[in-house]
Formats: sequence, C-alpha cells, structure tokens
Amino acid sequence: MTATTDGSAGATRPRGAAASEATAPPPGADAVLAAARRAAERGAEHLLGRQDAQGWWKGDLETNVTMDAEDLLLRQFLGIQDEKTVQAAALFIRGEQSADGTWATFYGGPPELSATVEAYVALRLAGDLPEDPHMARASAWVRSQGGIARCRVFTRIWLALFGWWKWDDLPELPPELLFLPKWFPLNIYDFGCWARQTIVPLTVVSAKRPVRPAPFALDELHSDARDPDPARKSAPATSWHGAFQRLDKALHLYHRVAPRKVRRAAMNTAARWIVERQENDGCWGGIQPPAVYSVIALHLLGYDLQHPVMRAGLESLDRFAVWREDGARMIEACQSPVWDTCLATIALADAGLPADHPALVKAVDWMLDEEIVRPGDWAVRKPQLPPGGWAFEFHNDNYPDIDDTAEVVLALRRVRHPDPDRVEGAIARAERWTLGMQSRNGAWGAFDADNTSPFPNRLPFCDFGEVIDPPSADVTAHVVEMLAVEGRSHDPRTRRGIEWLLAEQEPFGAWFGRWGVNYVYGTGSVVPALTAAGLPLSHPAIRRAVRWLESVQNDDGGWGEDLRSYREEKWIGHGASTASQTAWALLALLAAGERESEAVERGVAHLAATQREDGSWDEPYFTGTGFPWDFSINYHLYRQVFPLTALGRYVHGEPFSPGGRKGIR
Repeated sequence: MTATTDGSAGATRPRGAAASEATAPPPGADAVLAAARRAAERGAEHLLGRQDAQGWWKGDLETNVTMDAEDLLLRQFLGIQDEKTVQAAALFIRGEQSADGTWATFYGGPPELSATVEAYVALRLAGDLPEDPHMARASAWVRSQGGIARCRVFTRIWLALFGWWKWDDLPELPPELLFLPKWFPLNIYDFGCWARQTIVPLTVVSAKRPVRPAPFALDELHSDARDPDPARKSAPATSWHGAFQRLDKALHLYHRVAPRKVRRAAMNTAARWIVERQENDGCWGGIQPPAVYSVIALHLLGYDLQHPVMRAGLESLDRFAVWREDGARMIEACQSPVWDTCLATIALADAGLPADHPALVKAVDWMLDEEIVRPGDWAVRKPQLPPGGWAFEFHNDNYPDIDDTAEVVLALRRVRHPDPDRVEGAIARAERWTLGMQSRNGAWGAFDADNTSPFPNRLPFCDFGEVIDPPSADVTAHVVEMLAVEGRSHDPRTRRGIEWLLAEQEPFGAWFGRWGVNYVYGTGSVVPALTAAGLPLSHPAIRRAVRWLESVQNDDGGWGEDLRSYREEKWIGHGASTASQTAWALLALLAAGERESEAVERGVAHLAATQREDGSWDEPYFTGTGFPWDFSINYHLYRQVFPLTALGRYVHGEPFSPGGRKGIR
C-alpha cells in the first residue's frame, strides 16, 4: 500500500475528490453547534414526514439497468409483456445511458459491458432500432470490448433463452447438485444465501435449455458474427481455474448422458426446494433475481401462469417497480424496510426525539411484528439454535440477517415502549440467535455461520460477484456494539469479536467495508463498536483510525469514497463528498472522543451547509454494496438517516455513554 504526502492510503488524490479548491476555514464552535441543532431539527422533521402509517420507513433502492432489462426479458420469455410497461422501462433505461452510448453500474462509474448489452437488448425489445444514434454508439462500444462473448455468464444465459447464445457455450450447472450432502464441497449450502436462491432455479434452466423465438438478430453485438464465441486457451490443469474448467467440461458430457430418472428426480427436488421457500408475499428471499429465475424454472417444469405459486410470484415482481413522475419505471433489486426503519429510529432518537414519541413507538410496534421466530436455511448448519432476529425486507422469513438483527436491537433500546416485556423477549431471542451465529474465527457474516468455502467462487458459472458469505468487519462491528449495549462487553464471545476486528485493521488505520463503500463505512462501523465495548480512546487502533480519517477529509469538510476503491488503491478514502459517508466518518470521530476537533467541526459544518431547505440531503453517488464493485447500491434513505444520526450525536453526545443520552433499559 502506497501513501500520499498526507499519510492516506493510495498513490494520489484522484481529481474531483475535493469539492473546493481551497480548504474551507472552520467556523467557530458555537456557530457549528447552532447550525447542527437547526439541521438536526429540520432533518428529523423531514424524516418523520416520510414514515408510513404502519410505522415503517423505506427509501428507494437503486442499482442498475440490468434489473429493468431482465424484467423485460422475463416478460418477453413468458409472453406477458404490455406496451405501457415496456415503454416505461425503456424510458428509464434510455435516461441512464451515458453520452458515449454505454451504461455503468453506478453513478459516475465506468462503462460496463454486460449492463450495456442487456440495456441494448431491452431497448431493441421496446422498438429502438440498431441504426438509431444512441443504439449505434452502444453496439459499436460493445464490439470494441469483445462483444457478447466477453459478457458475464448471467447475461449470456438471458440471451440463450432466445437463441442469441448457445447453451453449449455456457458453464454447466446440473440440478443433481441438490443431491450433494451438506458435508460435501460445492453443496448448495456452501453458497451464500443470495447465490443459493439463484443457483437452485438456474439448475433447472440449465437442464432444460429452453429457447424462445428471437424477435430479431443481434449480430451487431458480436465482434465477428461468423465466430461469436472464439476459442480461448484453457488454464493449466494444475491451477484451480484450470481444474474447474475441466470439471465444467465433464459436466457438459454428463448433460448428454444424464439418466432421465435421476435428472427428473433432481428437477423435482429443485421444484420442491423453490416452492417451500416462497414467501407469503409470493417472492423468494425478498430479492428480485431469485424471484425471476424461480418463476422461469417453475414455468419450465409445467407450472402455468395461473397457478397460485406463479401468480403470486409475478405479482411480487410488480411490487419491485418504482414508477417515477416522468412515467419511467425503475425496478428495485430488493426492498429495505426493516433496515431503513431501524436506522431511522436510531437517527431520530439520537437527534433528540423523546424516547416515547408516538412515531418511535409505532416503528417499534412494526419491527416487533416483523420478528422471525421460525427456522430458516441458517438452521442447516445450526440445527439446535432457537430462532430469533429480523430480515432486511418486508417478507423473508427464510433468511433473517445478523446485521439487521443487531441494528434492530440497538433501535429497540432507544425507545420507551408501553409493552416492555414484549420488547425484552424479542431482544433476548435476538441476542441468543446472534451469539449462536458466530463463526469459528470469532466474527460474524451476514446470513450464515462459517460460510467460507473456497470452492464456489472458483466455478466458471460464478462470475457475477460474491457467492459466499464470510464474516465482515462491518457486520461484526454492529454485533459487538449491540452486545456491548446489552452489557456483554466482557463476554468471551464479544471479546473474540473484538480481537478479530483489531486483527482486521489495515496498516493505514481503516477497516474494509463489505456492505458499504468502503473503508469509510468499515471504519465508521468499527470505531463506535470498539469504544462502546470499552476500548480506551487512547488505544492505538482508535488513534490510527482517527489519523486516517483526518488525512482523507476533503477540502470542503466532507468525506467521500468512490466505488473504485474496491479495485484501485488510489481511490481508497477518496471521492466526492457525500452526506452518508461524511456521517460515517463523523460517527467514528465522535465515538473516538474527537468532538472538539477541527475535523469534526468542519464535517458537521459541511452537513449543515449542504442540507436542503426541506431538511433532506442530495446524494446521487452509490454508497452501498450488494457485492463490492460487482453490484452497487444507492440507498435513498442513507442520505437522510446517517447525517441525522451524526448531527444528533454531535449535539447530544453518544447515546449510551455517561455523558450522552441514556439508553432506555
């Protein structure tokens, strides 16, 4: 890791990282405090106005146009497209196209081949012509990048459904995979839950290899239409990559000779697995990709579109659509009401709302109703562990997650509820379940314990991002913070989590961010957890983190980190200032006892100065991740809840510290 002259990680500060040419002088402390109070009051009023009547909050979850393109491809495959939906989706997709004809996967990001191909095909379905200027620019760029042959596997699967790509030229994924015992490498429970839910239905699609009539050709997307998939040299057989390439060739041979009874039994097993995991609202896992592939798989197995399972599944997909004022239709990959609600509750409580405020009580009522009290797939590896916890979405009982569970408990502790016994029972169950989900190394992943097999990521099929769920610093930090608030700072399990976090700190002082961008998020999560658990503010790890955050503060007083930091060292800690990332840095600095520092005063002043008249903040940049770099997210509520939390803690102090507002116990 190289260092800049200011001591931060990275080779140089990328152009555009700072929002101003000269360093803004810090205003006086009294003026900053007064501005922070006003901003917190306006921010709280804005957030209160966005609460649903049932008690929850949910911001849009923006990803990229592949969600919209695949929705249109699904409708074309099933024969259920309608002109209004097609044109509304096309309007959104066109609006996301860059001037060079390409599409990116995050705001301000570089062109991305698979996203550009899928968007192009979707616009062809909507009636756009290859010779239209915006289409010609897109196809020319695709050809310059190697054409469809260089796209990810998922894109080529969608094209194979219409004969635009050969099934023989795709990695094989046999449904017999479901017969592998749980102890065997590459069994389905070796995959992270999101990959597992996607792979099971795709085994059926891979076995069936359907082809629907293509409404047009796509020769313009090949570098050479006569040879669309040019041969590539195999990796050495002695390498992991080479070994899995040869395994894939063997599976292709097996596809030709698979015993019919065995294959039929495997596909029936897959169908049962899929149907058993359909949620009450018709979705699968509360996320769009598994729902799409589950609908296709069941349809191929004979489920007609009027079957209750299919009808509910298709209706659930419609609920992922966000219709905009201009008539455009954006598809959310997922919805985040539990996550948004617990974060909004924390923000409002830390901003000074009374602990028994009706909005907070209503939020707690809703969160308590969302508690998951039955086993899910996590129980495959933890069969004796009683259930308890929360998922991310409205309906996802099979996959509660540890991150949401920790943050919900932290939210519940801030509210004085009229039924404290109900709250205590839910917290006790969540605490027991969370402790039981600790991985062997002392840390926590998001959905499963010890989901760390090295093999799934090596499959030729798995080129779409993370497919396992190893422990991460941000999730572990949230758990440690929750356990500390629950009085378990000295519990041996908490201490193991702390030791793991200390060992994970980078030499330059930050922590990697798995579910948020990136080192600013990781550091903003870990420092408050460590100090809550009793680490002294003088601890070397805390001081290194403070020095790093101070070194990467932008000239405008804010903080920002571009998604390219997952790939390029020079972007670590650098990027245009955003409201959410500025707040994360402030949360770490405040927890580290830096309230009176110039860095904090400048950061707080930045948040106050960039707040809109209605109490909100603007944030076009993507600061969340599904998979680091490969799948990026703009949580539209992050720009509201995190700045409000940081301002509230600046004004009122740390919520559970002796000098701050006391937790409600």
